[in-house]
Amino acid sequence: MENLCLLVFLLFFFPLLPLQSTAASEYVRQPPRPIILTHHNRSESDPQQVHISLAGKDHVRVSWVSGTHRVPSVVEYGKTPGRYEASAAGESTKYQYFFYSSGKIHHVKIGPLEPATTYYYRCGESGPDFSFRTPPATFPIEFAVVGTSFFPCLCFWMTYHFSLSPTANSVSTGDLGQTEWTASTLTHVNASDYDVFLLPGDLSYADSQQPLWDSFGRLVEPYASRRPWMVTEGNHEIETFPIIYPHGFKSYNARWPMPYRESGSKSNLYYSFNVAGVHVIMLGSYTDFDAGSEQYKWLEADLAGVDRRETPWLIVLLHAPWYNSNAAHKGEGESMRKAMEEMLYRSRVDMVFAGHVHAYERFTRVYDNKADPCGPVHITIGDGGNREGLAFLFEKPSPSISEFQEPSFGHGRLRILDGKRAHWSWHRNDDSDCVVADELWLESLSSSRACMPTSSAEDLQGSSASAATREEL
Repeated sequence: MENLCLLVFLLFFFPLLPLQSTAASEYVRQPPRPIILTHHNRSESDPQQVHISLAGKDHVRVSWVSGTHRVPSVVEYGKTPGRYEASAAGESTKYQYFFYSSGKIHHVKIGPLEPATTYYYRCGESGPDFSFRTPPATFPIEFAVVGTSFFPCLCFWMTYHFSLSPTANSVSTGDLGQTEWTASTLTHVNASDYDVFLLPGDLSYADSQQPLWDSFGRLVEPYASRRPWMVTEGNHEIETFPIIYPHGFKSYNARWPMPYRESGSKSNLYYSFNVAGVHVIMLGSYTDFDAGSEQYKWLEADLAGVDRRETPWLIVLLHAPWYNSNAAHKGEGESMRKAMEEMLYRSRVDMVFAGHVHAYERFTRVYDNKADPCGPVHITIGDGGNREGLAFLFEKPSPSISEFQEPSFGHGRLRILDGKRAHWSWHRNDDSDCVVADELWLESLSSSRACMPTSSAEDLQGSSASAATREEL
């Protein structure tokens, strides 16, 4: 039976292994780094893979995994280390995927919480204390944006399940996995403060190798337990298997629930949330998006409910880029663009972030393949750190709407100062250093008299001035 399953997995997964390509570039890129497999070093009852996410107004969802099913789904929390002023109970789940059985996966919603406040918390009534800081209620606010890429190898699945000799922290160079470049990116992100972490898909790159979901959760826990991580799905979260698992996203939905119910969505694959003065929309590239689909109707209603006086900035994240001058995944987001771009344009979306392509690219404000001052800035940032290899092959000459291209690992930061001004920067991983390689100042479209009704723009300029005064004070 095991030999048969191994044969099935070989036939199913080997077509997914990528071919590397190389191209000359002015920037000398650092060589690949070893794989990281992060192991659980606490007791079975202690929490692991702890991460938090925003869960509606003034609430946070705490998620974690326990190795024993006797652990209660309870979070105790307060503003002083070791002193818990409140507690909340939640729910738990588990799942089976072929021979793999997950631990007990807990999700507990806590609140109401005060903005810009540090809370200390404990999961499951035992184990270590954790802490997180809630985002501010008003500007300024800073987002870390990472297109994280962690790609595993079938060899790891075989090692884990068929008792091949495992390596403690790394696998040979030919294997694909969660790499030191990933750890480098997260270290660089953590070196400067931020409020919310945004990730446009492709989290663990487990690709049905379930232990890699656990390894990923442990790897990111020091970061994801301290700041809200808001994610959407990528193609590597699908994990379908003919007949047996036809619907997909089994692991992703069990481990990473986002506030879809709080935003009126029927699916964890698309949702929205407000933070400070920003409305963030997470779209699903791998669920139906055509006119008449549930996602399309939800997006239409969500955009109709946005009040730009309350949230002058409007940002969208999705996985497969709508604009892409790289040979990798060329045109994969085109059908979704044709279905939804006009809605985003009419609503004056400010920025659209995508992943999928393992490189960085920034476009000018664009609509329908042409520069448009009232369209969003599109940015591809699928370069968090992976062993699939970077996507080197950009079009030559570059399209006029593409303003910056580079196939390197890195992360982005979006600092929104007030209702009108924001600063975007992309930070390249240059060995152990983090180098600002691209940056841009933006004005919100809601403050533009050319793109918005005059009354709305004037109202927003007044609120921006008030926010700037508060910042100076």
